Amino acid sequence: MALQTEPHDDAHGHLAFADLRAALAAGWRDFRAAPQYGLFFAGIYVIAGLVLTQLGAGLFTWTLTMSLGFPLVAPFLAVGLYEVSRRRQSGEPLTFSNVLGVVWQERTRQIPWAGAVIVIYFLFWSFFAHMLFALIMGPSVLSGPPGDLASYLSGRGLTALLVELGVGALWAFLLFALTVVSLPMLLEREIDFVTAMLRSLALVRDNPVVMLAWAALIGTSLFLAMLPWFLGLLVVLPVLGHASWHLYRRSGV
Repeated sequence: MALQTEPHDDAHGHLAFADLRAALAAGWRDFRAAPQYGLFFAGIYVIAGLVLTQLGAGLFTWTLTMSLGFPLVAPFLAVGLYEVSRRRQSGEPLTFSNVLGVVWQERTRQIPWAGAVIVIYFLFWSFFAHMLFALIMGPSVLSGPPGDLASYLSGRGLTALLVELGVGALWAFLLFALTVVSLPMLLEREIDFVTAMLRSLALVRDNPVVMLAWAALIGTSLFLAMLPWFLGLLVVLPVLGHASWHLYRRSGV
């Protein structure tokens, strides 16, 4: 049952730092109230991360495989978390059959198109990052990146690492801007994915400081959560997923 409702701001599409705090608090409440759903959807991420690590996800071939497959699934996992928050907020029955039923229904709507955009985005970045690395380190890395840490801490290796991090951060923020509210919007409304992504981009454009802080919080939280064998993701992912729904609702877009 929904515990609270969230008033929309008077200014359409305006967000403040108070909205981030409120969204995180609401996301934490949703996770505490129904942890089984968060653990289920986040568990898929954790298992996938552990499997990819064991198989050698650092290799380009596995990075490419992940880029092709996992981003197609990720939006549906996020939809599951959004649906839990939506049902709690609206007071609708909350069961696994209802939540998974909605996730299954999304396959015939706009979410798969959003997933396809994410896949194309990841594919382009995978090839571009590999090419950028080769341009700086030399063509020998096309057969595989250096395996020793020393190669990345001096000379061209350090330059390549810094450039990759800088360019990667820009690409990641653009993807964040396209999807931060478009995915929950596609769950709630009958709207095409292009319009949803454009509205998401406009929200970030109109609230650059707040949304940059939100992106930094997400990136830092996920990085720290992955350090203990991805296990922190079991809590961080669902809380952020629920919070993303509440931030979308608070944005008024």
